[in-house]
Amino acid sequence: MSNVAVVGAQWGDEGKGKIVDWLAARADVVVRFQGGHNAGHTLVVGEETYKLSLLPSGVVRGQLSIIGNGVVVDPWALLAEITQLQSQGVTVTPEQLLLSDSAVLILPLHQRLDGIREGQRGDRKLGTTGRGIGPAYEDKAGRRAVRVCDLTDHDVLKQKIADLLAHHNAYLRGVGEDEESSDALLAKLQQVAPLILPFAGRSWARLDDMRRRGRRILFEGAQAAMLDIDHGTYPFVTSSNTVAGQAATGSGIGPTAIGYVLGIAKAYTTRVGTGPFPTELDDEIGTLLGERGHEFGTVTGRKRRCGWFDAVMVRQAIKVGGVSGIALTKLDVLDGLEEIKVCVGYSLNGEKLDYLPANPAAQAAVQPVYETVEGWSESTRGARSWAQLPANAIKYIRRIEELIAAPVGMVSTSPEREDTILVQDPFAD
Repeated sequence: MSNVAVVGAQWGDEGKGKIVDWLAARADVVVRFQGGHNAGHTLVVGEETYKLSLLPSGVVRGQLSIIGNGVVVDPWALLAEITQLQSQGVTVTPEQLLLSDSAVLILPLHQRLDGIREGQRGDRKLGTTGRGIGPAYEDKAGRRAVRVCDLTDHDVLKQKIADLLAHHNAYLRGVGEDEESSDALLAKLQQVAPLILPFAGRSWARLDDMRRRGRRILFEGAQAAMLDIDHGTYPFVTSSNTVAGQAATGSGIGPTAIGYVLGIAKAYTTRVGTGPFPTELDDEIGTLLGERGHEFGTVTGRKRRCGWFDAVMVRQAIKVGGVSGIALTKLDVLDGLEEIKVCVGYSLNGEKLDYLPANPAAQAAVQPVYETVEGWSESTRGARSWAQLPANAIKYIRRIEELIAAPVGMVSTSPEREDTILVQDPFAD
């Protein structure tokens, strides 16, 4: 059977948690392959709501869940999340959860650095969550990071910390901040080590075994294509690659193991934090979308900016991410609107563009070119088949397919897991 990678096709917050949860019920293993606990997935299962940041969505359903080598892991946040789930009746054991021993650790130092750097940027803030994800990835690229496997060897860990602080304390001295204590950091890591090491292991070997046995693997991404460090609205991006190619690298499995890439896109567009947003609405429609869609960040609680569906951006995300099909979410938020606009192009200094340019100044300056479609008065909430959708809602979906040059394989009509219209089965051969 085909293995599936799920990625965001906008700026994140597209409803990946619900879709991954729906697919996880049909998978044997769910893998997180990048990001950190800056990403939030909300799962609604019956009367219970689960908020996940690090743990793969499959853990709620009892599937084998793997945190891959491409994820940066705050061990204290991981333990807190496990404790929270257990308080909600979800069992999390080393038999169910596997943490890659190659994963990089987020340290308290990283969160501190994140805050200092954002503060120094003044009105040029990048809008990070302040959770240390960026500095941890920097240390990974700089080959000075502390990894999960380092917790097993006292001497190695002590040397790693010395090398790490030799670098960062020089910066802290330069900006007039107190230096970090190597002894204090070593003590914290030695204290947390026995709590997370039971979950650690060779995730790549377990995945290879699952693949060879024909098990279904679901790769779960965080953030989205337009936040990708290479392909997004740089520098207002996250610190990792978010497109489907990273699913292989960040999990330790070959790219040929991924058979279907499912991109998630809302029926409108949102963005949290700073950065360009061509279709943003600073009017009553934008407010309405935010209120109806409950557009507040799962992790930070920050209010999301809202705007019309940007077909240009999603089409670009599909091309750079190798997306096979789209899951369209939150269609019900558009119920009752007389007219709905879709961005079909951009205008920049009188020139028409069919792509989002890479230059930050150009990204900020582009103006959306809209096409107006007729809305629908009927409710789509809870629809589970095409027959339950208003004719104009179906027309809207078909028009989106034409504009993004990809099929809509799934439609989500509420946060409830079963309120989903399946058009194309991602797990089919």
